[in-house]
Amino acid sequence: MQVNGKEQRTIWLKPENPSVVQIIDQRFLPHKFVIEDLCTLEDVYIAIKDMHVRGAPLIGAAAGFGVYLGLLEGKGLETCINRLRESRPTARNLFWALELQLNALEQSKSGDLIAAALECAQRIAEIEYENCKKIGLYGLPLIEDLAKIKKGNPVNILTHCNAGWLACIDYGTATSPIYQAFDKGIDLHVWVDETRPRNQGASLTAWELGQHGIPHTVIVDNAGGHLMQHGMVDIVIVGSDRTTRNGDVANKIGTYLKALAAYDNNVPFYVALPSSTIDWNLTDGISQIPIEERDDTEVKYISGLVDDEIKQILLTPKHSHAANFAFDVTPARFVTGLITERGICDANESSMQGLFPMH
Repeated sequence: MQVNGKEQRTIWLKPENPSVVQIIDQRFLPHKFVIEDLCTLEDVYIAIKDMHVRGAPLIGAAAGFGVYLGLLEGKGLETCINRLRESRPTARNLFWALELQLNALEQSKSGDLIAAALECAQRIAEIEYENCKKIGLYGLPLIEDLAKIKKGNPVNILTHCNAGWLACIDYGTATSPIYQAFDKGIDLHVWVDETRPRNQGASLTAWELGQHGIPHTVIVDNAGGHLMQHGMVDIVIVGSDRTTRNGDVANKIGTYLKALAAYDNNVPFYVALPSSTIDWNLTDGISQIPIEERDDTEVKYISGLVDDEIKQILLTPKHSHAANFAFDVTPARFVTGLITERGICDANESSMQGLFPMH
């Protein structure tokens, strides 16, 4: 995608030093564009755990490169895998990527595990790039059909959190159809949930849409239902951190409430995700998907620009406790469809296996 008119991905090898992995440090956006060097396994662990990188596909790609950097340091494969497994509990892509690395290295016949790990890490990133591009191609007709119905008026799309190219390698999941529709000249507008407590919508989605020139409006998280009641949302498209084989979807906290509002107002609610996000071993999202609980400081404090400096501001009484559930689960019955790299399917086991018969 574009950053100040320049093509940019979210993770890559440093051109002059392939022993360094570079990322966009998302903690500083939208106020500063910071490139961070990751040189060790622990650097990658911290980057994932503390959300220098976030978004399920990007977390998986970062983990793939983390194995490579760990082997470069001389650490054992099991040490690398186990450390990275501890970084975030909910996103399925993390574990998918580590499984790919483990299988690739166990089957490597060259004897050069470092080279094999690098090849696998780069392959993981390319798989996610291609998957996100294809998600956009399959999701594009949904927006095209709405544009015909709107007869020249903008198609209004509501998002939640950031499922854009910052959360992936490029294109994004939920945003991929949006970018591809906009590039085809379709008139559209995006309602961007701020997405408390870390404000990934307000800080990340709004920033990247602005970089691409897409009309958008940031709204408070609680405004989505009001907009739907008044016919101001034509479609909801969100991402996923883990989806079960029966179509239950774990995504950023607040997604479930958007799905309920969409269901009540007959607004189509789609989830865009690569197959690497599907956990084929789980059959019930509410009881089986691990929900990360993060530090309460994310709720109690907010980050913003004050006198050209990024500062943390206390919002709550100092000694009040705060709960910080990072994700919720939207039951499959509220999901209109899943947009994947193989096409769109219903959120149920039979339809999902129709696209992915190997599972």
